[in-house]
Amino acid sequence: MAKTKSTNAASSPAAATIEMLNGIPLAGYAARRESVLKTLKDSVALVFAGDMDASIHGEFRSHPHFQYLTGIVDEPGAILLFDPLNPVESRRTILFLKPLNPELEKWDGFREEISSKLKAKYGVGTIMRTTAFARFLLESTKRAKKFALLHPLAAHTAAVSPDLDVFRKSAERIPGSSFVDHTQLLAVMRAAKCPYEIALMQRAADITAKGYEAVLSGLKPGITEFDVQELAEHGYRANGSRKPAYGTIAGGAFNATVLHYHGNREPLKDGDLILLDSGADYMGYACDVTRTFPVNGKFTKRQREIYEIVLEAQLAAIAATKAGTTFAAIDKAARDVITKAGYGDAFFHGCGHHLGLEVHDITPEGAIPENAIITIEPGIYLPSENFGVRIEDDILVTRKAGGVNITAAIPKTVAEIEKAMSRR
Repeated sequence: MAKTKSTNAASSPAAATIEMLNGIPLAGYAARRESVLKTLKDSVALVFAGDMDASIHGEFRSHPHFQYLTGIVDEPGAILLFDPLNPVESRRTILFLKPLNPELEKWDGFREEISSKLKAKYGVGTIMRTTAFARFLLESTKRAKKFALLHPLAAHTAAVSPDLDVFRKSAERIPGSSFVDHTQLLAVMRAAKCPYEIALMQRAADITAKGYEAVLSGLKPGITEFDVQELAEHGYRANGSRKPAYGTIAGGAFNATVLHYHGNREPLKDGDLILLDSGADYMGYACDVTRTFPVNGKFTKRQREIYEIVLEAQLAAIAATKAGTTFAAIDKAARDVITKAGYGDAFFHGCGHHLGLEVHDITPEGAIPENAIITIEPGIYLPSENFGVRIEDDILVTRKAGGVNITAAIPKTVAEIEKAMSRR
């Protein structure tokens, strides 16, 4: 986890030196937690980081809600307790961390003791071990008797959300308890990005552009879909990203018509198109871009015809984007173009989604707020003709300027793509 000093102010990226945690000021996380406390009023709430499966050797990822409120990404089992009615102000938000385990930490990495240094590092005034969690939760729930749900609700076929699981057990022991649905609260907060989040996502976009630049330089007949994936992902890692934001889709020819194709193993032939859907992760924030390139550097007349329709649809959708609009309106702008051209049935998915700490970021109900970042990604898929086209960019939603394309550096027009590939 990167903790850095920055010359950015807590409210916007431009002034005094402040303490940062994973690209966001500590004061920013504190302000988010305070906003949650105020909204809860007299209800208790929990946010869980999630736990690491001991059988899995790999990177732990905190639940996005937990990272959004704390910046902490490397504390499996951590819990954030909101207790607005606690008479001790410093205990209205408590961070619980798992106990130290020196034997386990020889394998997984040593952790810090609770101290003023750790509290300063995380910007949290009260930190305790999870061994004390049950006692403090009992005190807070007896006092409030109102349990607010913050984690997303689950379908009946899935496990219940972790906060609901705990609160159901608490309710069995505390007469008169009730539940309050605040599951939209963090969805709404996370949808509108702060200036620091926008900067992180622009950095992810700039890194992604480097990966696509490498693809355009190395793409040619005879290489495989995996080679294209590797060109992109190596470009991300070489320019400051630790990993792709999601599993790269590199589908050539017919495989481009499969929406979530992940085989990425077939050889690419002269005359094929390849659909590349990939993006870099930067400090937990995702970029999500799709481009469709001619393997030999030149679109055929038919490929170009379809490509131009998809591009027109995407540009129409971007033009329809502004704060306060809906995904339905954006989708209609793109779909109208494709349907008018006679390919409505070949565009069988939605036009976009929210983007942020998750690739398909949590989506609040209602209109798209100012400073949301969304994807716009229309496509036409023609299995009978052995190719598909999708074009996707990441769009910052503003009130005055409408949709601002933060991934515009990646070549998109036919002329731009063919010019870039001619330099190989």
